[in-house]
Amino acid sequence: MAVPVIRKNLYFKPDSSRVVARFFNNGDLRTINLVKRIMLLNDLQIKQELEKTLKGFVGRHRNISEIFLKHANNYKNLIQSIDIDYDKLSLERRLLLGAYSTMEYSIESTALFNPSIIEDLDQSFLAEGEKRVIISFRATGEGHLSSIVFRKGILDASNNLRMIETHKHIDLPDIIKKKTYDKKRFMKKMEEMHIPKTYSSPFMDSLPDKFEYDTLKNAIREMLKLDIGEQRKKALNEMTWLIDSYYDIEFNEDSKISGRAILPISPSESRGIEDARFVRFTDDDGSEKIYATYTAYDGFTILPKLLSTNDFINFRIMPMHGHGAQNKNFALFPRKIKGKYAMLARIDGVNNYLFYSDRITLWNDPIKIQEPKYPWEFTQIGNCGSPIYTKYGWLVITHGVGAMRRYCIGASLLDLEDPTKEIGRLKEPLLSPLEEEREGYVPNVVYSCGSIIHNNHLILPYAVSDYASSYVTINMDDLLTALITEV
Repeated sequence: MAVPVIRKNLYFKPDSSRVVARFFNNGDLRTINLVKRIMLLNDLQIKQELEKTLKGFVGRHRNISEIFLKHANNYKNLIQSIDIDYDKLSLERRLLLGAYSTMEYSIESTALFNPSIIEDLDQSFLAEGEKRVIISFRATGEGHLSSIVFRKGILDASNNLRMIETHKHIDLPDIIKKKTYDKKRFMKKMEEMHIPKTYSSPFMDSLPDKFEYDTLKNAIREMLKLDIGEQRKKALNEMTWLIDSYYDIEFNEDSKISGRAILPISPSESRGIEDARFVRFTDDDGSEKIYATYTAYDGFTILPKLLSTNDFINFRIMPMHGHGAQNKNFALFPRKIKGKYAMLARIDGVNNYLFYSDRITLWNDPIKIQEPKYPWEFTQIGNCGSPIYTKYGWLVITHGVGAMRRYCIGASLLDLEDPTKEIGRLKEPLLSPLEEEREGYVPNVVYSCGSIIHNNHLILPYAVSDYASSYVTINMDDLLTALITEV
C-alpha cells in the first residue's frame, strides 16, 4: 500500500557567499621566494598593502587579523630556515605574510545535501507541540570537497519548520591532536589496513605500550629522511595517515551553530567528509551524547569514522576499527541492545549488515540482515540514518538503487530485541524523485542521513539530486500499518 507523504515547501540551497578563510600552502620554495619579496618592502609599503587587504576582507570574516597571524605562524620554521628571525618581524609584516598565506573557500558553492536531523539537547522556552532541532548537511564546494555544516530550527505543532537565521560568518575550529595511543590497538588497525608487519613491527617494537603522538610522528619524520626503500616509506606514510585520523576540534563558544563548519582535517579526509549520520544516543545510565558516523575519503581509501559531542562546540574524531569497519553507510542505534552497542552498515556495497560491540569504535562479525528484494532496490540497499525506536520495532529508513542508478527512499521495521529479524518492509518506495527533483549534481536521487519522530509524524529531511535539500512528513500510524501489513 502507498503511504501518504506530505512534501513541505522549504528548501535548503547552496550559498556560494558562505566562505571560510583557509590556510593556503604554496609550497616551501614558492613561499620562501614570497617571503623574500615581502622583506624587500619598507614599513610604509607593508602598512599600505595590509590596510588595502583588511579593508577588502575584514567584513567577510570574524577576527581576520587573528586568522592572518595564525597562518603566518605556520611558516615560522620555514622563515627561520632562511636566516630571518621570525620573532623580530613587525606585527604588520607578519599579518601581511599571513594574508598571502590565506585563501577564501566557498564551502557550499556546489551543493547542500544529504541532511540529518536530531533533537537539540536544549528544549527550553518552547510552546506546546514545538521541538528545537539541529540539521546537519554535507556541504560541497570547489573540487567536490565535502564538509559538515549545521542549521538550527523549530518544528511547530503542525510539523512546519521555522529556521533560525543562518549566520553570515563561518568559523573554523582549533585542532587538538590526540596525545596518547594504545600500541596494541594501533597495530591492530595497521593490520586491518594491510600495512606489512615486515615494515611496521621493527618500528613499533621500539615504542612503549602507550606512546605519544609527537614521539611517533617525529620518529617517522626522521626515518623518512633515510634511504629505506619505497615499500617501507609507503608503510611509514600510512602510519602517519592513521595517527593523524585521531583529533579533537574546538569552536569558539560565542559562535553560532550555523556559523560552524567541520572541514577535512586529517590526511584520511583529504578528499572530503561524507554523509554524516547524527544520532542522539542514550546510554544505560540515562546519560545522553551526540554521535555521528561519517565516511572519510582521501581519493583512494574509505575510512569509517566516529564523531562525538555534548554541545556542538567541542568534538572528538576517531577512526573505527575491526575487520567490519570498511566501506560506507554506518549508522549507530540510539541505544544499546542487550548491553551492547549496535550498528548498521553496508560493508559490501550491496546489502545491509548489523554489528554488535562492547566498544563504540570496534566493529567485527557483521551479520547480513537485508538484501535487495524489490526492483527499485535491486542494485543495492542501505540505511538512510540511524534506526528510530518505536514500540512496534526499530524503524529503519532505507535507500535503494534501481535502474538508471535511480535512488529512492524506503522503510523497514526490525525487531526491538533482535534486529536481525525483519518485521516488515515496504514493497514500494516511500519517497521517489519527482520530475522537478530529477536535475542536480547527481540526477534522479533522493537520499537522507537521518530523521526523527515529532507529533506522531516522521520528519524526513532529504537531498534532491545531490544539490539541495527539503523535507517531508509522514503520519506514523500510516507508516507502521503499512510496514506491519507488508511482511
